[in-house]
Amino acid sequence: MKTLILAASVSISALAASQAVAQDMELSVYTGWQTAPHSRASGDYPGGGSYDALIGWDGKSFEMPPYYGIRGTWWQSETLGYALEFTHAKVYAPDDEQADIGFDRMEFTDGLNLLTVNVMKRWPEKWSTATPYVGAGLGIAVPHVDVETTAGDKTFGYQYTGPAARLIAGVSYPVSERFSVFGEYQFTYSSNEADLDGGGSLNTDIKTNALNFGVSMNF
Repeated sequence: MKTLILAASVSISALAASQAVAQDMELSVYTGWQTAPHSRASGDYPGGGSYDALIGWDGKSFEMPPYYGIRGTWWQSETLGYALEFTHAKVYAPDDEQADIGFDRMEFTDGLNLLTVNVMKRWPEKWSTATPYVGAGLGIAVPHVDVETTAGDKTFGYQYTGPAARLIAGVSYPVSERFSVFGEYQFTYSSNEADLDGGGSLNTDIKTNALNFGVSMNF
C-alpha cells in the first residue's frame, strides 16, 4: 500500500515539475462516504470447482483503513485541465453471502485502489465565488486481494486486476488565496480479475458511489 501511494505521489510530483510555471496546479485530498452496489463474483476455487454469486458489497468508509483519495490537477486554462487521481476505496463481502459460496473472507480493503488520468472541466465563479466542476478518467485497478476459503486457502496481496474508470461532479469554494474546500459526487468502475493462491480465481466488476469532501491547495 505504501509503495502504491509513493508511486502516485512521485508521479504527481514529476508531472508538476514538467508543467510551465504559468499554469495552475491544484492538489486535492478527500475522504467521504463510499458505498458499492451488488455485483456478481465468480471464479474457480483453489484445487477445483467453481462459484458464481451476487454479492451485496459493504463499503464501511470510516472503519480502518479509511476511504480516501488524492488528486493532482494541472489546469491548462481557466476552464480545462488534466488530473492524476488515486483513490483508496473499499469493499467487503457480507459474512453470510461469502459463507454461502465457500469463503471465510472476501474483501478488497487495503483497498480497492484505483489510479486514473482525468480530463477536468470547471466554470470559475459560476455561482458567485463557488466553482462547479466535472471530470472523467480512465486508468487501472490495483486492489489488495484479501480472500480465504473455508478450506483454508489464503490470498493476501496487491494485484493488477484490470481497467478502471471514474466520473466526478462537484463544487469548490475558496477560503483563502491558496486554499479551497470542495464537495463532490464520484462514481467509479473497475473490472477485477484476481488470481487466488493455489490456482483459483475471483472475477467481479465493482462500481462505487461516493460523496466526498476535501481540501485543495493551489500552487
